Parts: sequence; structure tokens; C-alpha cells
Amino acid sequence: MNTSIKTIITMLILVVTLQSCNQGLTLQTYYVDSELAPGFTSLDVPTSMLKIDETTLTEEQKDAYESIDKLSLLAFVADESNKEDMDVEVAKIKTILKDPKYEELMRGGNSTDGKFVVKCIGGENDVDEFILFGNSNEQGFVVVRILGDEMNFNKIMELASVFDENSIEETQFKDIAKFFK
Repeated sequence: MNTSIKTIITMLILVVTLQSCNQGLTLQTYYVDSELAPGFTSLDVPTSMLKIDETTLTEEQKDAYESIDKLSLLAFVADESNKEDMDVEVAKIKTILKDPKYEELMRGGNSTDGKFVVKCIGGENDVDEFILFGNSNEQGFVVVRILGDEMNFNKIMELASVFDENSIEETQFKDIAKFFK
């Protein structure tokens, strides 16, 4: 009797463990697999490197800033020799972002200049991750993950105005800003 209970519990633990393992491609595994691959550039930025003067922030902007832990950027720079590779990589990202756990917040752009989509993981006022995916046939593509706790989209958009005021082009992120121009 004791042996059969142990066997049942062991089997239950094994089933739960196997069910929790996700064998599909995730954004995190895509980052890890691609960060050192040819054509890719990756950058992890803690919020302390953003060099924002917190004394100038409104209460909402400060809440948004404090809710962000870090930014992770993965970019693929396009040129004539890797156009087909870029198309394959863009298709992989689009497949990953079709997962229902990624809620679409915004979409924009055009086929000439490039397109972007903003998605998130989490509830309305309790977002754990924002994902910005932008691609341009001429420039390449970028995936930016904004990671944090209890982030709020509206507050994050308020915080974006701080970057405009502080002229992000003058910081170490000028190449990131140039990608989107």
C-alpha cells in the first residue's frame, strides 16, 4: 500500500514537471540563441544607466521609472548579404509574438518606412513585460523587452516624454534612437 502511494505521488510529480516544461520557442530563448549570432547585436540596460534626474519627474513618471527593472534589446542589422536571414528571423519573432500570452497594445508604421508592434505580458495595471518589435526592410529589426514589476502602460508612455525632454540622442543610446528614425 505504501509503495503504491509513493509510486502514484512520484508519477504525479513527474507528469506535472513534464507539463510545465515548455519545449516551444519563447522570446527569452530566442534572445539567448541569437545574441551572439552573426548580424545580431544585444544590449541589457539597467534603469540606472538611463541617467534620468528623478527630481524632475512627476509622480506618475516616477512610479513608472521605479517599476522598470531593465531594458533588453536585440537588434538585427540588415544588409544585402543577409536579407534572407532577416526574413527568417522576423518570421520566428512574429510566430513567438502570436502566442496569446502577448497582448497587443499598439501597432503602427507602414511598408515603406517600417512597422512596429507593442505587446505586453500581464494585466492592465500589473504588466511584467512590454515588448516592442520594430522592423524595416532597409535597417533590420529590433526587439526591446522592458522588464519590471507592476508596470502600467499609460505611466510608461508618460515616462517616454522624459526621454524627449532629456534628448536621448545625447546619451549612449543614440544608435538605438537612430534605428527608429
